[in-house]
Amino acid sequence: MFGFIDDEKIPEDPARMNEIVLAYVGDCVYELYVRNASVGTGEPRVNKLNRMSSLKSRASYQAEAIKKIEPDLDKTEAGVVRRARNKKITSKPRNAEPMDYKSATAFEALVGYLYLTGNNERMEHIIGLAFEESEKEEERKDEK
Repeated sequence: MFGFIDDEKIPEDPARMNEIVLAYVGDCVYELYVRNASVGTGEPRVNKLNRMSSLKSRASYQAEAIKKIEPDLDKTEAGVVRRARNKKITSKPRNAEPMDYKSATAFEALVGYLYLTGNNERMEHIIGLAFEESEKEEERKDEK
C-alpha cells in the first residue's frame, strides 16, 4: 500500500467493511490512476487534463467495466460488488443513470477492497477495463 493508511485500523477482512467506505477508498485510488494516465499524455494544460480525467471517471464506464469482470469474480469479490450495488442511494446522481451510478459504486467498492487487501494486479486489471471503455467511447465519437 501507499503507506497513508494505518494498517492496524483496517479490519483483518476488508470485505466486511461498509461498502460505501470501500467505494470511497476505491474512488480515491481510481482517481489517482486516472490523473496519472492523464498527466502521462504530456498535456501541459490543467484544464485539458481535467477534461481528460473526467471522461475516464464517468459512471457509465465504471458500470461497463464491472459488467465485464463480474463473471470472473471470486465469491468474496462478488459479495462486495453485490452489497455495494444493492446499497440504498441517499443522494441523487448528477450525471449518471441510477443503475449506472449503483454499478459504478460497486466498481469503486471492488477497487477499494482490492487496494486494501493489497491485490494490486487484480485491481489494475479492473481499472484497465474501465479505461478501455472510455477509449472505445472516444473512438466511437471520433468516427462520427
